[in-house]
Amino acid sequence: MKLNKALSLISLATKAGKTASGEFCTEKEVKLGKAELVIVAEDASDNTKQKFKNMCEFYEVPIYFYGDKDTLGHAMGKEFRASLAVTDHGFAKGIIKHLDA
Repeated sequence: MKLNKALSLISLATKAGKTASGEFCTEKEVKLGKAELVIVAEDASDNTKQKFKNMCEFYEVPIYFYGDKDTLGHAMGKEFRASLAVTDHGFAKGIIKHLDA
């Protein structure tokens, strides 16, 4: 149940325009310092996961590996999404709370 809540918050954040998805946009938000949270699909390639892990470590952005590409894409109302950045502190805090539970 808690994980469904996280997906609901991702969906709300997307509708509010507070997310960026796809590898390029996620990377851009992290490097601009706007990303409060990065979520990478567990079925993303090892290369993608390592790249975002290193980047988030460097820029001190929390990162979670959660769900699969289809689930993340569905939560955002889009096709498959391997990565997404949440740019709002409130949404990020709420999502992290549910992912940690």
